[in-house]
Order: sequence, then C-alpha cells, then structure tokens
Amino acid sequence: MKVLVIGGGGREHALVWKLNQSPLVKKLYCAPGNGGISRFAQCVPIGADKTDDLLQFSIKEKIDFVVVGPEIPLCAGIVDVFEMNKIPVFGPSKAAARLEDSKIFAKEVMIKANVPTAFHKVFTSSEEAIEYLNKKSVPIVIKADGLAAGKGAIVADTREKAKGAVKLILDDRVFGSAGDRILVEEFLPGEEASMFALSDGKTVVPLLAAQDHKRVYDNDKGPNTGGMGAYCPAPVVDPVMQERVMRLIVEPVIQQMEKEGAPYKGVLFVGLMIADNEPKVLEFNVRFGDPETQAILPLLETDLMEVFLAVHEQKLDKIKLKWKQQTALTVVLASGGYPGEYEKGIAIQGLEALDDMNKVVAFHAGTSCKGGIFYTNGGRVLNITALGSTIENAQDRAYAAIKRIYFDKMHFRRDIGNKALQRLERVTNESAGK
Repeated sequence: MKVLVIGGGGREHALVWKLNQSPLVKKLYCAPGNGGISRFAQCVPIGADKTDDLLQFSIKEKIDFVVVGPEIPLCAGIVDVFEMNKIPVFGPSKAAARLEDSKIFAKEVMIKANVPTAFHKVFTSSEEAIEYLNKKSVPIVIKADGLAAGKGAIVADTREKAKGAVKLILDDRVFGSAGDRILVEEFLPGEEASMFALSDGKTVVPLLAAQDHKRVYDNDKGPNTGGMGAYCPAPVVDPVMQERVMRLIVEPVIQQMEKEGAPYKGVLFVGLMIADNEPKVLEFNVRFGDPETQAILPLLETDLMEVFLAVHEQKLDKIKLKWKQQTALTVVLASGGYPGEYEKGIAIQGLEALDDMNKVVAFHAGTSCKGGIFYTNGGRVLNITALGSTIENAQDRAYAAIKRIYFDKMHFRRDIGNKALQRLERVTNESAGK
C-alpha cells in the first residue's frame, strides 16, 4: 500500500515510524513532514491545511490510504473530501470533528449522553459574563468555543484574571472567530489523564491511557504549552478506571454521535480530570494526542496499518490489540523561549549518539535537515522516548539519552514521570496500611 500521513510534528513522526514497521505498507509519504520523518517517509512540501493540493497529490500518486494527524484539517472537513474522491482515510468527518471544533457542541453531546463533566454557562457578551463571574468563586475556567491552538482554556485563580480573560477573548478577539462564544466553567481539581479510544462508528476499543504535562516548567509551573512530556500507561487510569471511563463516557458519546447523524470513526481523545476515583471530561480531541502518541505507539505490538484499515472498514470488532508489558516515557526538548518567541535554525548536536542506546527513540517535532545536519525549526523540537520495565527505569533511560543531545537554549522539564512515581508510592503505602 501507498500511505500518506498528513502533518509534520512529533505525533506524525511516531505514526510514520510505526506504520513503517507494517508489511502492508510499501511506500510512505508525509506532508509536510520534518527532518526526522524524512528517514522513514518521502516528505512532500504541502501544508496540512492545503486540502485541494493534498487531494491532487494523492490522486496523482495513487495513494491507497491517508492518515490525518492534526485537528485543523479534520475540523475543516478533509476526511469528507477524500472519501468523496474514493480515497480511504483515517479520521472523523467534519460533522463528527465538531467534538473538538466546538467545546459548546461537545458539552451539548455530553449533557444528552449524561456524561460527567464540569458545569458551565455560555456567553457571547463580556458584560453578561462578567456579571456572572461576580457571583462565582475562583479558581474558574474561561474557554474559547473554537480551535485556539491549545491556548483557548484559561484557568483564572482570581476574579480579576477571569474578567481579563473574558475581555481578551470576547472584546480583544485574541482567538478571532474561535472566541465568538465562550464557556465559563467550574474548575475541576484532581489529576489529569489522557484516554484514547478507537471507534469505527459502532465498535469502540480503548488504547492505553497516558498522562501529558502541559506547563512549561517543572512542578506544573509557568504557561501552558502543547505538551512537555508524557508517560504511558498512566497509573491513575488502572484497568478498573479504564472500564469506568469507557462505560460512563466513551461508549455513551459514540452512541450519541450516531444519534446526532455524525457517526464517529477514528480515534477519540478524552481529556480527563480524576478526583476521588470519579472521572470527569475536560475536553475531547478528535485525533491522536501530542506528545502522548509518542509514548503510546512504541508499546503497541499490533500492526497499526491493520488497525487503521479495521476502523475504516468497520471491522474493529475483529481486532484485538496487543501491548508490550512495559512503560514508555517521553520528554520534549523545546526551544528557549517556548511557548513564547523563540529562534529557529539552531544546529542540534548528539542525535547520532542515541543510535546505540537500547529502547530509546528520538521523535522529531520541529526540525529541518540540511546537509545531514539537523536544525531546530519549531517550539517543540524533539521528543525523546524511552521504554523500561518500570516508570523509574524508563525515566532514567530517557534523561540519560537527553544528556547526549545539545542545542543552544535547549529547554526541557526534569520531572516527567514523577507524578506516576508519587502515585505508585501512595498506593503502595495505602495497601501496606501506612
């Protein structure tokens, strides 16, 4: 098969890396791809949002299957376009992608499906929203309704900050039309987790859960980013919690989407907050997470191409996923200044030193390659993923690998995995009666 992966970040590198292992895949393309992806796939200089160009390329090259990575083309309806042209594609339709495209639509679906989530109210007027805030306690969450590059949710720990966020979105229009409407939402305390499930519209199959780290600095300090690291499986989602999430959240949402006339086919990302053993939904994404994918896919033993075909052909009930009995941990190496302004074009040293490290993979997120040398080309530059028999083992291996890599102003968190270790220690102490 000729397969095209759309996107150019760390998630897409992980997808390409895994698909390259499938005997079903004879030729891989990635648009636009990046420096690291070019080792496994032919990179095509077409942006992920250029639907018409991507379609023409796919027709010309007789592409047999398309995998869409990012949310923007999915929410714009790229799946519908490819399917109308009889090109098989992995991902939800535009109607189904509204689960990420509109947080208000997602809330409406959850309410109809009786899914546990934070209480919220919708506003289009800053005056009305501020009047409402005067009656509410803090912390509180302000969210833009539409896509805002992962920056549309603002947790305000004072009423003044909350009012400022409202004005920023509704009056100053910092997110453009994505902020035509806002949600003012109760703050949910607890521990976050990322749960993923495959759906062919009827059958739903869970993937391993992961835990992302959004804040740029250690101990969850500083501004939110696209994600600074992840590990999988996440101890907070044990088998009992996974079954609970599937029964209370994932299955009801998939059933409700069918009732909405928008059957969900693809992977559903459920952002969870778990407190007192009760899961609640923070958000839905309609694609693989980044950097969670970089920690999940190295543990998957099943042929990923077979999985994608089963989803497309509605034969997911015939697939049984097999997983390595290990832990994977991913640390993001970012450009200095990220998520604010940062430089590009800085030479990266030491990547070749990882080639002789067992169970370590460098997934490229924002790199370019010129003359055999890799350069930084984004805010999140590299994802260093390590496998181990335990969280601690994977953590040690990942940070040992990072010591071999250098680029000027390189920044990374040094505590990825600590939450899992702390949780496991608490569980051990509780079971021992301490």
